[in-house]
Amino acid sequence: MAQQQKAGKPTDQKADEWQQDLNPNPMAGQNHGVQRSDAINDGLTASDIKELHEHLKEFTNDELKQIVILPEGARLEQGAKYVDLKDPERKEFMAMGVMEATSENWYVPKSQIGYPLWNRLTGVQDPERTDTGN
Repeated sequence: MAQQQKAGKPTDQKADEWQQDLNPNPMAGQNHGVQRSDAINDGLTASDIKELHEHLKEFTNDELKQIVILPEGARLEQGAKYVDLKDPERKEFMAMGVMEATSENWYVPKSQIGYPLWNRLTGVQDPERTDTGN
């Protein structure tokens, strides 16, 4: 007996040879954040970017090594918080699923650094929140 096929659904379980052309990035917009081959695993930090030493004079070299920078092409996780160190105001923002790091950004994911360091990066002045107080 021949295998019955439901309307619109292939039954052979073979990959469509045109799928890559039709949908080159099937995970775009999904809430999975950076891919394993991206960002955090690459180990890029503010210490590695010479320009940031000038922009972040108030941070020690050890602190700069703790500030993770997403490399170009890394996808931001939808709903996660970031700061762009190329933004002079260094305001915290919430990412949308279609966002990715470009050469125009130095994105720091809040989830990858400690709160006192994050607070200092985003301009919080309260000594208790930056571990610089009594």
